[in-house]
Amino acid sequence: MKIFAYTYSDPLLEPIPDPTTWGWELDLIYQDLGKRTELQQLLNNCKTESPDCLLIRCLEELGDTVEEVSSCLAELEAMGITLIAVEQDYNSSQQTPNLRAELLKLLYEIQRQQRSRRIRQGHARNRLDAAPPPGRAPYGYRRGKGKYTIDRTTSPVIKDFFEHFLLYGSLRGAVRYLVKKYSKKISVTTGRRWLTNPVYRGDTAYQNGEIISNTHAPIITKEEAAQVDRLLRRNSRLPPRTASAPRSLAGLVVCHECQSYMTVTRVTMRNQEKEYLYLRPINCPKHPKCRALSYQEILEQTIQAVCRDLPLAVVGINFPQLDAVKNNLSEGISRQQEILNQLPSLLATGVLDAQTAQLRAYKLRTEISSLQAKLATLPPVNLRSVAQAVSIPQFWLDLSEAERRFYFREFIRQIEIIRQDKEWKLQIIFIF
Repeated sequence: MKIFAYTYSDPLLEPIPDPTTWGWELDLIYQDLGKRTELQQLLNNCKTESPDCLLIRCLEELGDTVEEVSSCLAELEAMGITLIAVEQDYNSSQQTPNLRAELLKLLYEIQRQQRSRRIRQGHARNRLDAAPPPGRAPYGYRRGKGKYTIDRTTSPVIKDFFEHFLLYGSLRGAVRYLVKKYSKKISVTTGRRWLTNPVYRGDTAYQNGEIISNTHAPIITKEEAAQVDRLLRRNSRLPPRTASAPRSLAGLVVCHECQSYMTVTRVTMRNQEKEYLYLRPINCPKHPKCRALSYQEILEQTIQAVCRDLPLAVVGINFPQLDAVKNNLSEGISRQQEILNQLPSLLATGVLDAQTAQLRAYKLRTEISSLQAKLATLPPVNLRSVAQAVSIPQFWLDLSEAERRFYFREFIRQIEIIRQDKEWKLQIIFIF
């Protein structure tokens, strides 16, 4: 029994199918990419060397329209070739009473699928041109000629939002700031989408998850974007609603005895302006419960411990290994960029056609964007010098609570309170 197989795939929409996944012993495989030249060759060969069976994945691979599919089906039927569509459970040799009805149903489905394919092909061509996806431009931008352009009236709102978040590391605080300064009300969810939206970084993201860098003018720099990502990762480790808490130790202190996070409690005396701050466990299961501790005492000991232990913790980081990772990523970006720069000459000499060159350029740009994203997640190279600068007690004492909160969370993962009878001591766990 002689069996042929035929596949069609559009390189703009899908990867090239693996010819070894049919599960049949095949005599010949015809494969088209973008154009159906092999299909025509198959039909011509069938007139002289007709197979017993032809395998395809689905009927819509036989043409771009229902008319083309129907014409191909009729030609194969006239040659007496059994057609099997493995993904649609269609077999032309099964002369059942419902075969014609099933075929009409499949042709209607083909029409719908081809309409969807044409829409997706249009979107794919836009991606190759690095054009924005369909839909309204994000707040702060407007649509220009084939790309986003900055909206001068709304982009200052976005810029101030990012600057406030970078200064204080609080998403809710940045949202409240917009209401106070611009009367611009947004939800916390919208604010988080703004912080992670590649458009504000000068990149374009598509529905398939791929990102192309440097497609339009950014509102924030790459360095600011990397800092935003670090702050978001840092805040995700904290208990809910503590990222915007006014006190610098909020969300960091844990009671080692009962493993409960400790919240800041404010106590005032009647007719007195003075207030007392305490840290007490939120969900202590013990009886009697672990007692509250003075916030100021824990703050002072935290500053002393950071100044003493942070430089030693930074020394333990393997900086040569970190540098090697950064160098590998940077070299990978350079190699891809060199290949990208060679495409125009390959196109001019005829080595590549226009569509292949455009598709290859798109793949290279998405790979470069992926490598740049990995590079941005690595810690800054000046960590050792920063550790020396913040190991001076006066540095911490000169900061406001909001500023101190920002720096504590840059270095500290958790502060554990270890109780010993009526005494206690603290242990700091750094993020590296």
